[in-house]
Amino acid sequence: MEIAVIGTGFVGGILGRALAGAGHRVTFGSRHPDVRDVVADTSATVTSIADALTDAEVVILALPGAAVAGMTAEHDDTLDGKLVIDATNQMGQPVANSRAALPAGVRYARAFNTLGGENMADPMFADGPADMFFSAPSADRTTVEAVVDGVGLRPVYLGEDQEALVDALFQIWIALALEQGRGRRLALRLIDH
Repeated sequence: MEIAVIGTGFVGGILGRALAGAGHRVTFGSRHPDVRDVVADTSATVTSIADALTDAEVVILALPGAAVAGMTAEHDDTLDGKLVIDATNQMGQPVANSRAALPAGVRYARAFNTLGGENMADPMFADGPADMFFSAPSADRTTVEAVVDGVGLRPVYLGEDQEALVDALFQIWIALALEQGRGRRLALRLIDH
């Protein structure tokens, strides 16, 4: 799968390297495409945001939530119609996700925001991989599941247009991991019988 990861910070780097390691063609979109440290020893590449978006089948937003509106203003036409997985968190804002800052024509999915990046870098716990709860259009569910699986997490689908529910899980993770001081190496798990 051709995946553009927009953002080369902590979370973007973890996601992109993991997906490249799983065999996906990953291109990091960066404002500084000459800085290539983020790819480490993977097959991923770094280019401009515009070039990364052009051929992408899936776009992962892994940049600060406050930067999404500016990125959208520059690349609105290229984003239209694409499957966009929003991994941003707008800390301290009434709405944590960036859906309102994206073009109405994107196929919007919400994932990779309910765990600390450490858990995406090392998703295995004693009893198996951490769960990644996500929302996506039903037609894109299997694609997003493949992306989540490519990072080594167990995908748990919450339905279409359920980003508020995903964001509630983000708030639970913050309360347990940070506010209660349990530490960032904490994940939520769905247990089926």
